[in-house]
Amino acid sequence: MFALTTSHRFQMYSEPTDMRKGFDGLCAIVESKLNQEVTTSGVFIFINKRRDKIKLLHWGGSGFVLYYKRLEKGTFEVLKYDAKDSTIKLTYTQLVMLIDGITILNTKQKPRFSSTTIGE
Repeated sequence: MFALTTSHRFQMYSEPTDMRKGFDGLCAIVESKLNQEVTTSGVFIFINKRRDKIKLLHWGGSGFVLYYKRLEKGTFEVLKYDAKDSTIKLTYTQLVMLIDGITILNTKQKPRFSSTTIGE
């Protein structure tokens, strides 16, 4: 079951990742390269050099969950990022579009209500 929602924070690691890495190897990247705590509410996204495999690492409260997808044809889109950051922040919608193969570079989102905009 895909238990990720809009309440999660999604961060894509900007460097190509060896897809042989499992839980421990990906956790080490998050902690050493991204300087972040793995057991936060974040979901960390990794793509391999050929861009045909993607892994999502998520702390599920009592243990880690690892989602893995391999494409039989095509590649995942690599997003532009700021060189000083080693991650790219995504929304849930952008993540779903990325996994489904929909380009998100040229999409524009219409303004929507958000509880964070109250009082601004």
